[in-house]
Amino acid sequence: MDRFKKTIVALARVAFTHMKVSMQQTVRLLWGGLLWGMLVVAWGRELPPNIILIMADDLGYECLGSSGSATYETPRLDLLAEEGVRFRHAHSQPLCTPSRVQIMTGKYNVRNYKRFGLLSYGERTFGNMLQEAGYVTGIAGKWQLGEDRNSLAGFGFDEYFLWQLEKKEDRYLDSGEMIENGRVLPGGVGQYGPDRVSDFALGFVERHKNRPFFLYYPMILPHSPFMATPHSESVEGLSRAEAFQDMVEYMDFLVGRLVDKVESLGLRKSTMILFTGDNGTHQSIFSEMEDGRVIQGGKGTPLDRGTHVPLIASWPGSIRMGMTSDALVDFSDFFPTLAEVAQIDLRESETLDGFSFLPVLRDELPATRGWIYCWYDQLKVGQASPLYEFARDRTYKLYRDGRLYHLPSDPDEESPLNVDHLDEAARSAHAALTGVLAYYEHARPEL
Repeated sequence: MDRFKKTIVALARVAFTHMKVSMQQTVRLLWGGLLWGMLVVAWGRELPPNIILIMADDLGYECLGSSGSATYETPRLDLLAEEGVRFRHAHSQPLCTPSRVQIMTGKYNVRNYKRFGLLSYGERTFGNMLQEAGYVTGIAGKWQLGEDRNSLAGFGFDEYFLWQLEKKEDRYLDSGEMIENGRVLPGGVGQYGPDRVSDFALGFVERHKNRPFFLYYPMILPHSPFMATPHSESVEGLSRAEAFQDMVEYMDFLVGRLVDKVESLGLRKSTMILFTGDNGTHQSIFSEMEDGRVIQGGKGTPLDRGTHVPLIASWPGSIRMGMTSDALVDFSDFFPTLAEVAQIDLRESETLDGFSFLPVLRDELPATRGWIYCWYDQLKVGQASPLYEFARDRTYKLYRDGRLYHLPSDPDEESPLNVDHLDEAARSAHAALTGVLAYYEHARPEL
């Protein structure tokens, strides 16, 4: 009971002394603390873990040292991979907004993606789910999902610090407007945008160290424009490739800064940290791998290099350590995974497309799904864009128009297979993927 009282007092001190949140948010935070205190007393069990989900912006699989990159040095993320589980086959959507809508709602875009730059009102996010279960929830970084600051509460976030919420001003050197809990912060000379976001993220963890928290951290880095960072040796004269390399490595530094904060608070074993990227790397970037391959970024394309992203999970003492998984994962899987981590029963009436990958992290199952599906249309206002729809496994990829590709030998999809002359493995995959496409054929509602 003493721990419970200390939690409530700590929350009140933060809310009223530092004035970081509104009165409505304060009531919600205090009620959440009361709820968890009651549950712990009644059930006599440990609190569920803290959860931090970090998502880099425009970072393909090839950009981490732990993925085999010979171009970028990412020691902090490589260490996270060594201390946790690294996935070889994780896939996003090909572009930012589609990925953000999918990861937050657990639904394929075919069901709920309306247009670029928008998360539709009424969508239930992982923020709502965790908030309803008593977590204090925060989001820090890039928004790009609508221009209404009041929508953040409706999407389940108690606190926020966001760039590209109501304006899209400079994000890096001499960064522009960001909004913190309804308060506009203009920025200015010498204020590096990713550092401002990082400072909020560290403060959020500090403020809520005494109760379960969820921090969603959609980073600003390393999206274009490609510019020097505070660690760059020179501000001027950097090539595009040199600037991008510096940005990837500074992103790694900021991840390490957050991990160090969690560690310093004694929360490392009670905190699950997930790291991924929102889509493939910018198409102008070429990255060399240790095996000699050179991979061109594929952002915006349905190719493997447009959706193949890193995924690292670290939770010392609760999941496997130093494991590399060949399990197939996509962005619809995060919602049910977070639910299982937080010990939340999903609503029977809720339509979700993902599968929890927590059993993979615990090495209880080698995989929780054998295929993934993608419905992708940018739907930018005033711009025509092609619709891509496909189902795939780790080896084969089938488009709605009937094209079938063997991905290991044809990653750029230049030579479709003749479906009338397939070997047994290809025939089996073709039949299974045809079934997936049939399942989603009529899933698109009138939006």
